[in-house]
Amino acid sequence: MNNDQIKDILINLEETSIEFSVTMSGKESPKVNGLYKPETHEIILHNLNFKTDNQLIYTAIHEYTHHLMTEKKLEQTGGLDVCKSRAHTNEFWAKFHELLEKAEAQGVYVIGLEESPALAELTEDIRKNYLSRNGQIMLEFGQKLAEAHKLCQEANIRYEDYIDRILRLPRAAAKTIAKISSAQLNPDLGYENMKIVSNISNPQKREEAQNQILQGKSPDSVRAMMKKKVEEVDVKTRLEKEKKRLEKTINQLTNRLEQIEESLSNM
Repeated sequence: MNNDQIKDILINLEETSIEFSVTMSGKESPKVNGLYKPETHEIILHNLNFKTDNQLIYTAIHEYTHHLMTEKKLEQTGGLDVCKSRAHTNEFWAKFHELLEKAEAQGVYVIGLEESPALAELTEDIRKNYLSRNGQIMLEFGQKLAEAHKLCQEANIRYEDYIDRILRLPRAAAKTIAKISSAQLNPDLGYENMKIVSNISNPQKREEAQNQILQGKSPDSVRAMMKKKVEEVDVKTRLEKEKKRLEKTINQLTNRLEQIEESLSNM
């Protein structure tokens, strides 16, 4: 695989309006597999770090994501320098995972789990006996905390003091566990994903986010999806308020115009 072939693969994943270059360094690097230079829009790949083209493409997509994020920032800022902005944001990871899914659909990249039966077996073990079990324990933990809260009230004991000095549990952790339990989430999500989903107040959107993760979407992708929907709602709300404000202003001006016309006609 050469530089032009890699570039063609990236452009087929998503078009870009900014010209960029792909260069395989012919070197091995102990620090990074690749890098992106936003000033010159260069993607450098240390190809001797990889054993397969599949591994090379993964890193190429990662660096191309930086290029697309740079392009977006330049559009938003009118061409101002964005080189100092934080690189690996939630938006970045969501975009990266989106491109990986496209690459899989096009057959230019595979995660390759089927190549290792031992890893596939271990993955099932982790999902079932650790992620899911941990999620179930946290659901039950939340129920126990709710019971403890009730008993504290009955005994006139401050629940906060009980959490702080008896259980020696950080209050934020206790609050999160209680929220997860009350949301009745699927333990197959695992505790960390349950924390993400439980922060969504709308039950319908919370269920949608849960289903997205269970169907294979990354947590970053789900975060980005929910953030985008919130922003779309905010834009709609803002425009609706502006519309009402303009309608009120137009009505007031119309009434004032009628008053002036009447006064002029009586002169």
